[in-house]
Amino acid sequence: MKIRAVLSSSSTFQKSKKEEYGSPETRGQLANRKSIHDRPIEIEQRHRFGDLEIDTIVGKNHQQSLVSIVDRKTGYLWLKKFSSRKAEEVCQTTISLLEPIKDQLKTITADNGKEFSLHECVAQELEIDWYFADPYSAWQRGTNENTNGLVRQYIRKGSDLNQYTDEYISEITDRINHRPRKRLGFKSPSQVLWQQHGVALQMLI
Repeated sequence: MKIRAVLSSSSTFQKSKKEEYGSPETRGQLANRKSIHDRPIEIEQRHRFGDLEIDTIVGKNHQQSLVSIVDRKTGYLWLKKFSSRKAEEVCQTTISLLEPIKDQLKTITADNGKEFSLHECVAQELEIDWYFADPYSAWQRGTNENTNGLVRQYIRKGSDLNQYTDEYISEITDRINHRPRKRLGFKSPSQVLWQQHGVALQMLI
């Protein structure tokens, strides 16, 4: 009886371990993820408006976040504060920011954060293609990373985002969008966007 009990217990233990370790872990993985390597080559050339990069900037104790969206060609920035990094809120915020110009948008590229798990909803609503960079490859979203560095000049890393009002976020976004850039021939993102996509800028003001 003792031997049978041990065998039974061992069998149960093995079964539980098989259930735990016997199949690939899928929790936290992004469903229907399209790789950056499947992205059209023309996006690398920065010849057109509407190819975006997206990221989140996390505040102190992960209490609040900023969603940061940048156009690869013009460097134009959309920045908005929200109360968490939950996928639902990131989805709604992204759509609300970009919906006014969705007819001019083409693609968006993100990192592999779980806050982007509702990427298919955003892509469908905005009628764009969504791609993901390789893990631990921030350089593949260099436009976003560099722009976030500009944001950090106004909001230090680890800051309590509760102390920054929506008006302040709008003000620094405007300042960054009007800052001349060397790669733009010392024009600002707003200038380039106005000169080449005047209707879009009017909708954003």
